[in-house]
Amino acid sequence: MEKMRASHWQYTPNNSPQPLPKSPFVSTDIDLLPLEFNLTDGEEIQIDELKQKISQASVGDSTLGEFLSSNSASNLEDRMPILLLGELANPFQLSRLKLGIIPVICVRITGLCRTYADGLDSRMIRPGIHHVTLARTHGWWEVTHLAFATLSQIKTMVTWLNNGKRGDWRGVKANEGLIRVENDLQLKHPSVESITWDGKTETCTDEEPDANGPSFDISHIMIPIHTNYGCYDSRGKIIRCIHVGQREFHTNYFRRGSSKRWQDILDIV
Repeated sequence: MEKMRASHWQYTPNNSPQPLPKSPFVSTDIDLLPLEFNLTDGEEIQIDELKQKISQASVGDSTLGEFLSSNSASNLEDRMPILLLGELANPFQLSRLKLGIIPVICVRITGLCRTYADGLDSRMIRPGIHHVTLARTHGWWEVTHLAFATLSQIKTMVTWLNNGKRGDWRGVKANEGLIRVENDLQLKHPSVESITWDGKTETCTDEEPDANGPSFDISHIMIPIHTNYGCYDSRGKIIRCIHVGQREFHTNYFRRGSSKRWQDILDIV
């Protein structure tokens, strides 16, 4: 990835939230900057140690810690990790919120999948965009984005998802699943054929690739989830963002099923 204007990042509501960056980056109100971060040491790492490692990553000719300090931004110690599951991981949308500087790394989640919330956001296109939430799937893995943001920045993100209202989206911490640093930018995801269903539970039968980065405690990670309707229920099954894009989901699946309660798809702290 090269430095560029965040407003030049490709974004089309019909394909929301794609395309997403495939490598770590730093988002500002104006620019999108590459973050040279790679961490392969150890099997497990504490959140505070992870923050220290990320603060030493390179942004241009300086470390991230130096970059934050020189721009009068909060350092990593004063930030909290938050999963960016959909729109918020798109640099174009992220910069539009005028949040200031936000560093983002790539992570692998296991036992959890990104899926569409059973709702529509009509602010950018009609009939609307389906935002992304989180749900369990045994044996599943995929790559997503982890940001380090201040409490004020996180509140702004959740408020934006809620469209200024209260009740639909809230930040929670998962009590299931695994998360680790992901260094393989070409990591293969499970196939559609790997998902089996016994009439009640879906399970991924593909073999997960070996880990290439340390894991850390997922119960310390803030996750915005849709708590009004949970996620879309396609006749008992979950529609995974990896397999079905925004346009295909809306055209071929939405309104032909119902919704799963968020309490039934994710255990929280």
